Amino acid sequence: MSVELNHTIVHARDIRESAEFLAHVLGLEVGTEWGPFLPVTTGNGVTLDFAAVPAESITMQHYAFLVSDEEFDAAFGRTRQAGITYYADPHLKQPGELNHHHGGRGLYFMDPAGHGMEIITRPYGSHREQPTES
Repeated sequence: MSVELNHTIVHARDIRESAEFLAHVLGLEVGTEWGPFLPVTTGNGVTLDFAAVPAESITMQHYAFLVSDEEFDAAFGRTRQAGITYYADPHLKQPGELNHHHGGRGLYFMDPAGHGMEIITRPYGSHREQPTES
């Protein structure tokens, strides 16, 4: 068996708010609460298990989601419709813009707990610049 990421725990002040927020943007379903966790499962089977912790215990994390062009269009539409501020960069200095890194499109946004979320249409390093002729 090859090594695969199965799940990760995402700290949140309100697990329902954070899970529903991400599921809405990405067009996913919120799963059934299991113990202290509320899961959101991605298309490749990785589960983000939202767990409640006090706000002062939350350390910002970054989560990047690779999506198709069609999924990006839909997520971008939901982001704009919900009035979510999005950025072209992870430092949140380019509001209202998309990036076109690696030959695709990408954007960043913050979730209700303060985690940095990113959606991209091409994996990092997938598009190499062609050498210029001298």
